[in-house]
Amino acid sequence: MRSPISPETPEDHLSLRLGKPKKLAAGIPAAVSSMKHGVTKMGLVKTVKTLTMVNQQDGFDCPGCAWPDPEHRTTFEFCENGAKAVADEAMKARVTPDFFSKHSIHSLAKRSDYWLNKQGRISHPVVLEEGESHYKEISWDDALDRIANQINSLSKPERAVFYTSGR
Repeated sequence: MRSPISPETPEDHLSLRLGKPKKLAAGIPAAVSSMKHGVTKMGLVKTVKTLTMVNQQDGFDCPGCAWPDPEHRTTFEFCENGAKAVADEAMKARVTPDFFSKHSIHSLAKRSDYWLNKQGRISHPVVLEEGESHYKEISWDDALDRIANQINSLSKPERAVFYTSGR
């Protein structure tokens, strides 16, 4: 039997630093920081291509905020935190089934959201079977069958809630 898992994310104070407040919240330092996060997670070409599409009429809305949509838009219609959010969504790092074989639910529950996010995007469907301590890989057909069975078993369609993420 699995041990109980805390519903709260553990606090991670190790990376916190206290310094003097910045005098500016935009400009060159913000642009450099935005590029650093993008290039580190997506590579140079994908960073430039992706960031120039944020909040554009033929692009996509920033996943991190509600940036206003002016009629006339400039090339860079996002803030530094928006660039970080885009970099997280489009990162190259992948969480494969091997990751889940090495990390139990109990060990993952002890990690911060920041650490979990840094591992990458989930690359394959996985399931946590009753009584097991590790997620295991399943096929896309099996995953979709399980979802369909759950949806079809609902007494009313209004009882279904969907959340999707990724590409």
